[in-house]
Order: sequence, then structure tokens, then C-alpha cells
Amino acid sequence: MIGISDIESAAERIAGHVLRTPTVPSPGLSGLLGVPVTAKLELLQRTGSFKARGATAKLLSLSEAERAAGVVAVSGGNHGIALAVMAAALDVKATVVMPRSAPTRAVEIAREAGATVRITEDMGGAFRLVTELRDEGLTLVHPFDDPLVVAGQGTVGLEFADDADEVTDVLVSIGGGGLIAGVAAALRARRPGVRIWGVETEGAEAMSEALRAGGPVQVPLSSISSTLSAPTVSALTYDHVSALVTEVLVVPDRDAVRGCLDLAEHAKVWAEPAAGCLLPAARQVVERVGEDCRIGLVVCGGNASPRDVMTWADRFELH
Repeated sequence: MIGISDIESAAERIAGHVLRTPTVPSPGLSGLLGVPVTAKLELLQRTGSFKARGATAKLLSLSEAERAAGVVAVSGGNHGIALAVMAAALDVKATVVMPRSAPTRAVEIAREAGATVRITEDMGGAFRLVTELRDEGLTLVHPFDDPLVVAGQGTVGLEFADDADEVTDVLVSIGGGGLIAGVAAALRARRPGVRIWGVETEGAEAMSEALRAGGPVQVPLSSISSTLSAPTVSALTYDHVSALVTEVLVVPDRDAVRGCLDLAEHAKVWAEPAAGCLLPAARQVVERVGEDCRIGLVVCGGNASPRDVMTWADRFELH
């Protein structure tokens, strides 16, 4: 299990390379949900998501031989962007493998940063290819099955614990589980009374299925949220969620897109469905916990283009 000392060490390591993002009360979201809401605006992070933290923590740990060989990562978008940009900043050659469903802008940003981008038909194929490239000598920077990466993501929770007003319930999105594993470890150490809720979208339910099965399992993927679409979680992230998280909630893609529009209107931030899904889940938490709850939201990323969101809004007739 990742400990608070691991996360504090990661925070020291990556300081100066990443931003301490704002943690702010949101009057707009408080009015929308009917309870006080505090938002950790990680979509303002370098590269547009929390992924820069874990990628930087891993890159700074490389030996000279590993730096010379170069690194490789698999990504639905945000991890690839983060690795490409941060590797370029640290003068490390990077290869990023993405499925065809990854946002076009994510592919463009990774290439513009200087990374070699390999495209596969689906996420399963992306994970297979990245394993082959690792076996050929590249150093794998896994998005969620690496203690250094998880500790890096945990610095989000460390900052939230230090900067947020009193909260009772914190919601965190789950893809492969690296963010929630790190955040949960930090919050359990710093704010042990807080309930932590995971959020997935339908068709990207790797953690929910793992909890039902008693361990990581492969799942079919169909969600529009490519940044949550991990074909399986890791034993590392499963262990943290099963031990530290109150429950994992699952919301439809339609509601996640509605959440993006609500975040734009009420919080004045432009988020992707992986963050938009937090709002419908927060409504569930308020209904179950009651009006005395105080909600914290980790707004994890904003790497969706206006065209993407409008296309999804048209698909689900949300205008």
C-alpha cells in the first residue's frame, strides 16, 4: 500500500515541475447540488490533467540507462499527453501508444511535444503493443500499475487535504484507478473521517467489476470517455480502492456529458466526461448521505475539445 510518506516524497520530487492547482469553493455548484461544494481544479494542471504528476514522478526516478533507452506509455489520451510533454521537458525520448478512439487533439499534442505516437484499433491492442515495446527495451511508464506513479497522483489528495475547507465526501473518477488510489491514501492519512467515492461511466467499469469479482478482471469497453477506459485495473489500485473507498458509483455517458455542460455553466470550467461524471454521482451521494454533507470534487482533466463535447451533446440530445 502507498503510504503518506511515499506521497510526501513524491510531492518534494515533482515540486517545481508541476502546478499546485487551485482548491476553491464553488458557489455555482453549491447552488446546483444544494450543499457546499469544493472543487480541486486539476484540469488547470500542466498538460490539462493530473497525469503530469505521476508521469513526472516516474521520469525523475529513471537511471541514466533508462533515460537513454527512452520511455513508453499506453494511454486513452491524458497520460500520453502528460508523458510526451514532461518527457520533452526532461529531455527523455518518449513513445506513446493510443487507441483509435483517443481524442484527436490528444494525439496531436503528444506528437507536437516530440513523442512517437503509435495508434492501435482498440485499448486492448494498445496494452499489447506497449508490452511488446517494453520487452524491446523501453522503460514502461504505466498509467496506474506503478507505485511511483500512484504516489505522484496522490499529491492531488495531499494538496486537497491541506487546502480544502471542511468536507465530508470526496468524489474521484476512476479509469485504471491510479488517481483514486493515491488520493485515498493521502486523505485517509490527513482526513481520516472523510468518505471517498469512486466514479465510473457505463462501459468503462473496470473497478466496479473488479470489486464484484474480488480482483482485477478484463472488461469490455464502450464508454465515450476514453480517458476512463482501462480494460482492467491493477492489483495495486484494486487493493487501495477495496480498502479505502466507500463505494464506486457508475453513471451513464449521457449524464457525464450533461455534467460537462453543467460544469461549464455553473462552475465556469471546461471539463471532459471523466470529470463531468462527478456531478451526477454527487447527486447520488447527496441523496444517500443527506443535506448535511459537504462535497469535494477532484476535477481531474479538461482535454476535450468543444467539438467533442458538442458532438456528444447532439448524440444525447442535450441541447
